[in-house]
Amino acid sequence: MDSANQTEDLLFSILLQLIVMILAARVLNTVARRLGQPGVVGEIIAGLLLGPSLFGHFFPHLSGVLFGAVPSTINVISQLGLVFLMFQIGMDFEFSLLQQGHNRRGVLAVALASIFTPLLLGIVVGYSAAASLAPHSDPLVFSLFCGVSLAITAMPVLGRVLREYGLTRTELGVVAISAAAVNDVAGWLLLAGLTAYSTAQFSGAHLAWQVVGLLGFLLMMRYALRPLIGLLMERRPPKDGAMSSNLMALCICLMFAAGICTYKLGIFAIFGGFACGMLFHSYPEFVRAWRAQVGQFVTVFLLPVFFTYTGLRTDLTGLSTPESFAWLGVILAAGILGKVLPVYLAARGSGFERIQAWLLGSLMNTRGLMELIVLNIGFDLGVLPRPVFTMLVVMAIVTNMMVGPLLRLLLPRMGHAVPKGIEA
Repeated sequence: MDSANQTEDLLFSILLQLIVMILAARVLNTVARRLGQPGVVGEIIAGLLLGPSLFGHFFPHLSGVLFGAVPSTINVISQLGLVFLMFQIGMDFEFSLLQQGHNRRGVLAVALASIFTPLLLGIVVGYSAAASLAPHSDPLVFSLFCGVSLAITAMPVLGRVLREYGLTRTELGVVAISAAAVNDVAGWLLLAGLTAYSTAQFSGAHLAWQVVGLLGFLLMMRYALRPLIGLLMERRPPKDGAMSSNLMALCICLMFAAGICTYKLGIFAIFGGFACGMLFHSYPEFVRAWRAQVGQFVTVFLLPVFFTYTGLRTDLTGLSTPESFAWLGVILAAGILGKVLPVYLAARGSGFERIQAWLLGSLMNTRGLMELIVLNIGFDLGVLPRPVFTMLVVMAIVTNMMVGPLLRLLLPRMGHAVPKGIEA
């Protein structure tokens, strides 16, 4: 009986937390869109407002009652939402556009520019700030964490931004999301090696096997799983805009299995979801059926849980001294200029027009909560002190909020209308 009561108490706590998270995310999503920001920005802010930055700061007792013991179940739900999102992003992009030569060159050039320049800037800033901001951390490890934090691009957030602005099937959107995919895989590999090094477990051989395993996974997806999915779509295609329950169940299992593979490779399960989704993008009937039957549930329920859960662990009240604000300015400058300008130059060198190049630079400057994952790892390892953690969180939020205004400014100049509902 006690066990049953504990289960009911846990269920009550989870349901109450989910109600608050979903409603807050939906309200802030609507507000953000009316202010001309991507809806995902509102969902990120919702999580931050519910956490110690505002609600927990001014109403600590009530916050403790509501969120004092967030169960691991909420974390699992949030991660599931991210896997589903990456699956939808993968199947929603027209990667055949990459067959054009300048697009392939653009992806590589943009990806390299978006990784190495901010990585080097972050290392320089981190090494310069280590003595005053992180005196108890290893300067090299601290600097490397700062570099990876500045180099990362938030692929899931970028995907949602591209969908909201109707860019998913444009060559610009394809180049941006493809470059972000390369950026994130490289970022996660760097993070895996850095984490192992910081815990004295680094092995060059292990990192090499990670790369080999990733290549093997991609080959398996391309030459083994893709033909099987083609056969499945031929024999059990969606009918009248709806897929069968068996087809949906099988696709979900494939998505989860791909996530397990990438998790075991050390680059997180979300990339398995993305890779699996890519295999379905050439079947428009399936894509439409998935959106109708699954997509909205993911958008309304699973994703807000991910954003708000991460916000609950973020405290923005740690900035209190002039020195901290000065270093925040340096980090913001390095994070923004280190992304936008190198990507602009790389895009121009790859044949893109000036406005397209600025748009790519603005899109690749999106960081969001993918960076917060990196920051939380650094914080949990004791490498990033709380003030530095807070500065990097602020940088992630600012760069994310820049995207909407820049897109509204630049898209009309490219001849692309801003969708209704997110105009200025």
